[in-house]
Formats: sequence, C-alpha cells, structure tokens
Amino acid sequence: MNSIYDYIIDYELSKLVSKEILQKYQFIPIRNFEIYMIVAIVDENINKSILEELFNTPIKFIKIPKMVFEYEMMYLEYKYEIFKLANTSLTQDINNINYSTIEVFNTKMFFFAILLNSSDIHMETQKESMIIRFRIDGVLKQIFNFEYKLYYILSSSIKLLSSLDISQKRLPQNGRFSLNIKDESFDFRVSIMPSIYGESIVIRILDNKKAYMPLEEIGFTNEVYNNIQQNINYTNGLVLITGPTGSGKTTTMYSILNKLNDSAKKIITIEDPIEYNLKGIIQININEDIGLSYEEVLKNILRQDPDILMIGEIRDIKTLQIAVQASLTGHLVFATLHTNSAIKTLNRLFDLKAEPFLISAALRMIISQKLIRILCENCKEEIIIDDKKVYKAKGCKICNLSGYIKREVLAESLCIDEKISKMINENLDISRIEEYSNYTSIKDVAYQKVLSGQTSFEEYYKNEI
Repeated sequence: MNSIYDYIIDYELSKLVSKEILQKYQFIPIRNFEIYMIVAIVDENINKSILEELFNTPIKFIKIPKMVFEYEMMYLEYKYEIFKLANTSLTQDINNINYSTIEVFNTKMFFFAILLNSSDIHMETQKESMIIRFRIDGVLKQIFNFEYKLYYILSSSIKLLSSLDISQKRLPQNGRFSLNIKDESFDFRVSIMPSIYGESIVIRILDNKKAYMPLEEIGFTNEVYNNIQQNINYTNGLVLITGPTGSGKTTTMYSILNKLNDSAKKIITIEDPIEYNLKGIIQININEDIGLSYEEVLKNILRQDPDILMIGEIRDIKTLQIAVQASLTGHLVFATLHTNSAIKTLNRLFDLKAEPFLISAALRMIISQKLIRILCENCKEEIIIDDKKVYKAKGCKICNLSGYIKREVLAESLCIDEKISKMINENLDISRIEEYSNYTSIKDVAYQKVLSGQTSFEEYYKNEI
C-alpha cells in the first residue's frame, strides 16, 4: 500500500470541492499530473466516476487507513496555509531570497508543531524532496512532503535565525533562537547535520515551563520521591540520574536544582548545551571548538567555590574522576549517564574504570527513568487479557488520533546504604546488590500503570520494559 506521504500533496486541490464532499466520500486529492489525478481514498468501492466528474480528469486511487484520512481532515486548514506559503517561497530566486514569506512559514510551522504537542521538528532532505516530521509523545509522525528546492530556503532561514554560517553545508552546526508565537515566548535548539542529499535539520522545542516544574509534579512514585528528598539534602556526595536520550533526565535535574536553590548555596551547572536558563544559578555552556570541554571546566570549577555542581553528562573516565573527587571534598554533585537501569549504572561506572573504593565512598543515589505514553481517557478501549481488564489505544480528535495524550515518567531509585557501599567496595557481583536492594523496578511501575488503565500492554512491550 502506498503511503499518502510518499507524494508531495497539492493542498490547493482540496479547495476545488467543499469539505462536506471530502467528508462524504472520504477522499483527499493528492496531485494532478495533467493526464490524470491521484486521489487517496478510504473505501475501495467508491464510485470513480463521481470523482472524475468532480475534477474533470481520469482518477488513480491509493488506499489509506481511515485514521490517516481523519487526521488530514482535522488539520486541513493549517496544512493548506503552510502549503501556500511554501509555494510562494518556491517561486523565489535561491540566490536572492526575500525572507519575509519564509519567516511567516516558519512561524506557522512552529505553531503547528506546538499545537500538536511536539518536542522536535525534523526537516530531512530526500533524493527528490524534503520531508518534515514532528516528534509527538516520543513518536515521529510525518507531516509534510515538499519540493526539494524548499530545503535551500529553509536551511538558510533557520541558520539566520540561529546565528549560524549560511554558507557552511559540509560540517555540523548547532545553535538556538527564541520566537514569540501567539503572545508566548518559545526557545528552540537547532542541530544541523550534513547528509547524503543535503542537510538534516532538527529543532528541539524547549518548553520553559519544564525548567521550573516542581519535583512533586514530575510523577515519581512515593518510594522514588521520598528517596530523592532524603538524598539531595546532604552537603556532599554523588547523585546520578540515568536513562536513555529523551527520558526526561534534564527536567528531573532542573527540578532538583530549583528545589535546592537558595541564597545560601552557590550552584554551578556544566551543560552541553544549556537547555533552559535557571534564575540564580551559574550555567556554563561547553564549547569544544574553543577548548572549553567538560574536563577543562571541571579542572577549574572548584576555584569558583560551589556548594552544588551539576554535570550535564559523564562521558569518560576523566569527567567521572573529577566528579567523584568533587563529591568527596565537600560538594554535592549531580550528573547524568546513559544507562537502562539503576543497577546497570554500576556496571557502566566500572566500564569507565572507576575505582570501586571511590565509588562506594562517593555515590549516594542512582535514579533511573524512562517515559511511557499515557492512554487518552476519551477513547481508550477496554479489553480482557489473561482474565485481567486492561485497555488499548484507539484514537480520537482529542489525542490527534494517536490513542495517547501525554507521557509520564517511570522511575526507580537505588539508595547506597552502608551495606551496598561495602558490596561495591568489595567489587561483589551486581546481581547480589540487586537482590539485596529490592527496590521497585521501572518494569514493576510500568506494569502497575497497565493494570490501572493508564497505559497499554502495547506501550509496555514497545518500550522493552
């Protein structure tokens, strides 16, 4: 089955008939090739002659799921407006671009992404076109397919917004910009990477509200929340927040720092890049191009007399060694690692050649987290599996036909008490530490969310929990 997104959709064609007609016969005109028109249909039994009479041309059909049709109809007006702006931009001379139209295009595109609760906008060059996809609740969804020429104009405009080099197309570039959209201020982080057919542009939409989300509102279980409360009020030690990319580690980290932030403490963060600006906290942005690396900053950071340090990511043994030394010399240190569970974090530390006796002395707590999609209360369907009443996703207008409405955190915490510290120091088997600690795992938390009707088994298994 061909996908509707394999084609560059001409949204002008949808304006040739009324929306009522589109809804009645459940079709979307795709493209007119002069001698025939491609039309996407839901029902294969539709009377072709009706459409051929409507458009006065022979018709070729592609079949699409009903949900795809409904999704397109929901946002037809938005897509039509963006399509018109893209077409206007395409008529320009690439060497003499008037950016006024593309600025409006960008604003509408960014607003559309925000409307759909997207976290990222992906602009990707293909062999003969460029596609735009939004990441919504962790899942990429293709939104547009445009003519390839638009890439040149979009790339230049995004680089201008981000104060990047317009002429540079062979090396990665990173930047950021802010825009006011519908009387709200939004920050955007930009990554541009060369690819075989041009460039891949990824724009992260930074929700400033997350920078100040209270710790108690993140969604931790009582067990994890109480363990965090207990372990972040020490004056020294190392607290690790772990999980895959996009698991909400930064939100958790910022929430903890905001809770600890007062005039009696000096807090310094070392980040690559800084996602949100935090009031009353010194933030340092790593810049490898000028030699401002994690290692270089950390070698000098203690001269700034901090009480609390936040290290954006421990990537190598040198960074880990300095973090451990700082935590052993009267500083409370927070850092992130990419691991899949709290207990596996210990293995990761040993892989980095950390000395067991130093880790046992410095480490206070490991928080491991993931995000899981939550079912839409308006449309979720009850099913019975193994005599248990659970729910599955369906899809409606409220959840953009996805069946899910948001994501929530799944977290587990390993507190390093005297016995675990001794086990680490003696380099005992990790399985013995896991057996002794007996904490509630992410898998257990996710399973409870399935049984309570908050998420589905499909989401549970998809996350490999």
